[in-house]
Amino acid sequence: QVQLVESGGGLVQPGGSLRLSCAASGIIVRNIPMAWFRQAPGKQRELVASISSGGIINYDDSVKGRFTTSRDNAKNTVALQMNSLKPEDTAVYFCRATQMTTKLNIYWGQGTQVTVSS
Repeated sequence: QVQLVESGGGLVQPGGSLRLSCAASGIIVRNIPMAWFRQAPGKQRELVASISSGGIINYDDSVKGRFTTSRDNAKNTVALQMNSLKPEDTAVYFCRATQMTTKLNIYWGQGTQVTVSS
């Protein structure tokens, strides 16, 4: 059974930093595409950052230069380092794993709340 568990969210002042972690079980993160999404109240879920199975990383323009994502293969986790946070970064952040076996499998974590406010 595949499980993704996000952690590290919280309340932070504008300009502050947070580090999110996505711990995976039942799946090996180094072999598959992983991504971070976020969803603000009343808005659609949007892609924030992604890592391909080959290690290619992409960021949404809104977070380029501020957010960094990485894989820790030894811990089987994916991290999202968020710096220079802005109020518009406030959202629930989700981790997603994509696995191709005999069919396409997409797995989501339960999300972690990030609130940027003074």
